[in-house]
Amino acid sequence: MKLSTHMQKFRQTAFSIALVCLALLAARPVQAQYSLSDLQLKARAGYSIGGTAPLGLPASIRSIESFRLTPNFMVGLDAMMPLTERLGLQAGLHFEIKDMDGEVTTKGYHMQVKMDADELEGLYTGHVRQKVRQRMLTLPVQLTYTLGQSIQLRGGPYVSLLLNKDFSGYAFSGYLRKDTPTGAKVVMGDKEGEWATYDFSDDMRRWQAGIDIGADWAFYRQAGLSLDLAWGLTGIHRSEFKAVQQTLYPIYGTLGLFYRIR
Repeated sequence: MKLSTHMQKFRQTAFSIALVCLALLAARPVQAQYSLSDLQLKARAGYSIGGTAPLGLPASIRSIESFRLTPNFMVGLDAMMPLTERLGLQAGLHFEIKDMDGEVTTKGYHMQVKMDADELEGLYTGHVRQKVRQRMLTLPVQLTYTLGQSIQLRGGPYVSLLLNKDFSGYAFSGYLRKDTPTGAKVVMGDKEGEWATYDFSDDMRRWQAGIDIGADWAFYRQAGLSLDLAWGLTGIHRSEFKAVQQTLYPIYGTLGLFYRIR
């Protein structure tokens, strides 16, 4: 099955979850046994590990040479309204950092780069250093299901507004065949000044959307641990962007702490 088919099914699932959340929110007034006094508030902080990557590495990316941890911190506040004894509807506002620093080795990878004053496009073979910087405000809307006294499962869609964005890097220790696999060969060295650079920050989306699933475990009174997986359904670049060969999706896992304020 093609990756595009997988993504289509994933989007349909996320859309279905969003519809369920909205339906429950619309039905909320008939649940007379709960009121605003039952609203639960949780403060959160966490650290995220992940990156922006295609779904499945293409053959043109031969190996991942390095992946550096970056300060991907998250802080936020969530509000959860009980709908039944176990079900609830939760919404939040989070400030997130989703950065990535990495290096890959490629062979015949389509790229657009700049070398001196020249704009070059073609198939690149060699090393690529990549930097991604994303600061964002995220609004998650999740269904919650409480297991016992200490575990709560969560899942639903999210929307993020990027406040700051950067997608840049350089190609080095390799060469680019201009336009075609047999085009003119342009060599990139391994020293600064001999590199070819790229910057596609302006082509990044201002809005991102995806799905977030997670769990909370209250290990001591109102305090606990949380674990989340956020999977972007929209690529980080606009749909018309073709300078990079594959669509890149933000996929991050977050380990955090929460404190129930009320």
